[in-house]
Amino acid sequence: MPPPPKFILYLKAPEYGQALHQLTRWVQHVLIPVYGREVTSQAPWCSRWWEHPEAVAQMHALWLAWADLSDTGSESGMTGPASWHRDYLGPIMQNLRDPTGPFAGCKPGSHRPKEAPVVDPFGPPAPPHERTRA
Repeated sequence: MPPPPKFILYLKAPEYGQALHQLTRWVQHVLIPVYGREVTSQAPWCSRWWEHPEAVAQMHALWLAWADLSDTGSESGMTGPASWHRDYLGPIMQNLRDPTGPFAGCKPGSHRPKEAPVVDPFGPPAPPHERTRA
């Protein structure tokens, strides 16, 4: 039995590229044709979704859950697909398609890259017992 796939954010090239290719096939042949719904300002979508790391992470997690729950012959049994729809598809698609979500500002045929928030490179101060005296 092969080991379970790793979450895409833990992968480096070329494994990341292979996982993204597999995810793309699932998104293009299952997710969007069945669950895509119309694009509106209240439910945006980006045709270049793979350029949004948050969207890639969420869709990969959705795909992993689908792979785990959609086989009615597996441990999830006959209720696996219903659980996937209720517990994973709805919340993730709602988050992805939210007007303030990862595709905010993207319009049909128009991708808008997102800037990550600035993070202080030094982080929080070290606990007192870890500080060194100058």
